[in-house]
Amino acid sequence: MARRKKKTPRATGPAAKPDNGRKPKPAATRKRGTDAARVRAILNKLDEAYPAVTCALTHQNAFQLLIATILSAQCTDERVNQVTPKLFAKYPTPEHFAYANPAEVEQEIRPTGFFRNKTKSIIGASRKIVEQFRGQVPKTMDELLTLPGVARKTANVVLGTAFGMAYGIVVDTHVQRVSGRLDLTQNTDPKKIEQDLMQVIPKGKWILFAHQLIWHGRRVCQARKPLCIECNLERICYSKDKTI
Repeated sequence: MARRKKKTPRATGPAAKPDNGRKPKPAATRKRGTDAARVRAILNKLDEAYPAVTCALTHQNAFQLLIATILSAQCTDERVNQVTPKLFAKYPTPEHFAYANPAEVEQEIRPTGFFRNKTKSIIGASRKIVEQFRGQVPKTMDELLTLPGVARKTANVVLGTAFGMAYGIVVDTHVQRVSGRLDLTQNTDPKKIEQDLMQVIPKGKWILFAHQLIWHGRRVCQARKPLCIECNLERICYSKDKTI
């Protein structure tokens, strides 16, 4: 009678350890970020953590939000909020900014950084609002993009927060970082990231979703040391730089 071949023993060691659900899965086996069920799970978790967040920039109207958003470039919202109360008291309307002394505006906004370029943008945008839009902040993407210092991010902030209009998704440094970690995009260019997100996020969630990612990026999913142990998205996040 022929002898049966002995079974080769299974490998032992780290490679044979079962996945504990907390380590990143291999790229070949994990679900892609555009999987509809996974996107819904991400949105549900964001709703649990940040059910009603909005823009952190202090403002009373669309024009103030526009100016504050211009000032927020390469600056924290906290610092902008320290500057704008005095600034808006001195320049309460587009007309006041449009014909202001640039040197005086520069001194008011100096703490926000890049104050010379920001002054040019603020005065230029205010003057165009006065002279071409009858003193009112325009309510379309195309018109907003004609204002000096206004790109898609700023326009999306104003349209979404001030007017409740979802023309697109705000993509700042936080949205860029968090959406990449969650596999919702593989791009690094903000315009391409926005297009990727618009393809997978329901339009009715665009405005809130951006605010949620911004808050999450500030509080938990930080750039250098993400607080993964505090993150309710941790189990469906496969980022290579997770801290647990």
